[in-house]
Amino acid sequence: MILEAARRVLQIEADSVRDQIDNLGPAFVEVVEEIAACRGRVCVTGIGKSGLVGQKIAATLASTGTPAFFLHAAEASHGDLGMLVTGDIVLALSSSGATPEVLKLLEFARARSLRSIAFTGAPGSPISRAADRSVGITISQEACHLNLAPTASTTAMLAVGDALAIALSEMRGFKEEDFAALHPGGRLGTRFLRVKDLMRTGERVPRVSRDTPMSEAIQEMSRKMMGVTAVVNGAGALLGVISDGDLRRLLERDPAPLSRTAGDCLHSNPKTIGAEELASAALARMEESRITSLFILGEHGRLAGAVHLHDLLTAGVG
Repeated sequence: MILEAARRVLQIEADSVRDQIDNLGPAFVEVVEEIAACRGRVCVTGIGKSGLVGQKIAATLASTGTPAFFLHAAEASHGDLGMLVTGDIVLALSSSGATPEVLKLLEFARARSLRSIAFTGAPGSPISRAADRSVGITISQEACHLNLAPTASTTAMLAVGDALAIALSEMRGFKEEDFAALHPGGRLGTRFLRVKDLMRTGERVPRVSRDTPMSEAIQEMSRKMMGVTAVVNGAGALLGVISDGDLRRLLERDPAPLSRTAGDCLHSNPKTIGAEELASAALARMEESRITSLFILGEHGRLAGAVHLHDLLTAGVG
């Protein structure tokens, strides 16, 4: 009984969203084009369940490159109308198409020469007529067994809001780096971190010259605490590296390793990575090669920085 009811709800809501595919038409295209040309922000408004949906739509618009905010229709007439400025466009949500507070806000928008768009479940309703453009989001029934509680209607409206946000994002050419700039925190942010955001530079990078005695090279490795040191030439170009593993292997075959120079002990063709590459790519390269550090090269092969496994893990990459 419980599973049957739950599956019925999901089926009705899924059908309601699917119905919107055919419902969308020229009116939706005109809405996308008008918002894309908007010089201000999108003010999403609604009340009740539509208001909650509106908050999510506003957040999705903002995070995908369309400046937007939510204005509660009931609070608007108590001072919050000051949030609207010249150039903004109002996106009003109302399943019934007759919500008095939303209708009043649209009247204010018209009086201030602000363009408006309505998403309603009742085409031809007062709100759809009051707006400059209107998109009908109609459903055959609510998922509620009484056909009363806003369920399928809010799901369909939310889905159309997502369609609006993504259509606008694609129309504007919103790129991965744009998304990263708007999501610097949390798990999403770490997905877009670049090596340049985490790499060590300057004096934090272990480096010695070809002629540096191995005793000093070991001290450099200890001071910089990366388990490796770069070996560079006079122009700062990377010649090779010496790692903790190289030292162990050297001790196995050479009874007097400290009598050597860094140039004698380096291994050439070390693993490197570009500063613009994703930090996740650096982690993958380390795991593949079973190493804990990568060096970053700049122009003409000059050493520009280094990144350690600990730097990546501390930042949450992985």
